[in-house]
Amino acid sequence: MKITTKKQWFAGGAALAGIALCAASLPLLAASKLKVRIIQTNSAGDSVDVIDPLTNKVVGEIPGIEVNHGVAVAPDGSRIYISDEAQSTLDVADGKTLKVTKRIPLSGHPNNIALTPDGRRLYVAIIAASGGLDVIDTTLLERVKTIPIKGGIHNPYVTPDGKYAVAGSILGKTVNVVDTQTDELVWSLDMGLGVRPMAISKNPDGSTKWIFVQLTDLNGFAVVDFATHEEIKRIENADLPPGKKTVPEGADPSHGIAVTPDQKTLVVNSRLNNSLYTYSLPDLKPLGSVYLGGMGAAWLTLTPDGKTAYIANAVTNDVSAVDIASMKEIARIPVGFVPKRNTTGMLP
Repeated sequence: MKITTKKQWFAGGAALAGIALCAASLPLLAASKLKVRIIQTNSAGDSVDVIDPLTNKVVGEIPGIEVNHGVAVAPDGSRIYISDEAQSTLDVADGKTLKVTKRIPLSGHPNNIALTPDGRRLYVAIIAASGGLDVIDTTLLERVKTIPIKGGIHNPYVTPDGKYAVAGSILGKTVNVVDTQTDELVWSLDMGLGVRPMAISKNPDGSTKWIFVQLTDLNGFAVVDFATHEEIKRIENADLPPGKKTVPEGADPSHGIAVTPDQKTLVVNSRLNNSLYTYSLPDLKPLGSVYLGGMGAAWLTLTPDGKTAYIANAVTNDVSAVDIASMKEIARIPVGFVPKRNTTGMLP
């Protein structure tokens, strides 16, 4: 476009600005078509449930995955990844159709999984004593490496900045940290008890601050300083008030933990107490608790705004939705058999 007058210059500039604005809006328009969903696995079933947190109802199902365990959602919502214990595979489902499109063979029997923030790498926990972490390239949809870790791995996580994978071993009783650039183990910490679920907080610059570690036989959690690689404290959940009963079903007394996106609150399950607890960050003072209507609190996930927690109740086959501000259970959602791991993702 040749500009010969001041009027044409302004018109041309406006047209170019409009084109630029439209181009910039395309990713936003695409993102606006994605909806928040809670993805709930069912460890004794053959399907995965998709929950709408606006209605607190199951709105979709991923069928045909026997003994499904861990789950993660691609950042763009195009795929859902599920570890398949029955076939020792990582199953890939289409985010729109909820149909399994590929099964990736793993090096051994899998447990939970973790995806990097950019969605390019996925880490699968291999639970066998000689296992570790399988590394999946999500572009190739292939296993590209296995990182051996003594004792095998139960639950992996990726730090908020994407620089490290943090993997817990039950048999090895260790927290293990892997550099995601090299996929090499860089440090380990012996916790003295089997390592169960974990959550990670971050510093203002985005680097990792603390790892919160739930442990076998501990009704609470330990706090590990990421910079020093040392445990700095252990905290036990409060005893139940008179009239409330414990729920002894389940492997561990406290199982399921998360940090709210604003980094101000730690949310903790007590499977034994059948309760959800909140602690302030960084001082870790008790804030509140709620006794759940469902039983067997086994895992939890938070909505992106950090306002609602979804707790998988493995004994009663449902999911509790808890409003964190009021610490009240606002819904119980029936799902499949023995629900455990869950996650939050954006789907079409």
